[in-house]
Amino acid sequence: MFSDVGLLELVTLVVLAVLLFGPDKLPEVIQNVSGFIRKFREFSENAKQEIRSELGPEFGDFDFEDLNPKAFVRKHVLDGNGLGLDEIRSALDPRQELAEVADAVRGAADGAAVRGSSAEPALHKAVTSPVSLRKGEDAAPTGRPSFDPDAT
Repeated sequence: MFSDVGLLELVTLVVLAVLLFGPDKLPEVIQNVSGFIRKFREFSENAKQEIRSELGPEFGDFDFEDLNPKAFVRKHVLDGNGLGLDEIRSALDPRQELAEVADAVRGAADGAAVRGSSAEPALHKAVTSPVSLRKGEDAAPTGRPSFDPDAT
């Protein structure tokens, strides 16, 4: 429970308790606090037992620690019972879908190149002909680049 409390923090808490309550009242305060913790634990255990009895025998193996989200994920996802990390990673990996889209685009570009070589009207050839993306090729020389003043 207190695994992250070091020796220096513990000594600081003891000194602070002695200063706040004094050496005379400190044993009484410790007894009151420990009694409160004991009663709270008894109350929570009684509540757990009552909930288990109300749920019935089909929830006999129900564990309240499973309600913690970390424990739930660890038990159902990371263990061998449910999906493993590899299945989750492969399901969320977009590389397969991107490869399918790239293949479809390549197929469409190949189909457009084949249609462009057949005897079709010149207008359709101009629309489906491949466009070069290299700078300087097929670019119309203009003095100023065009821009839309309303877009800025």
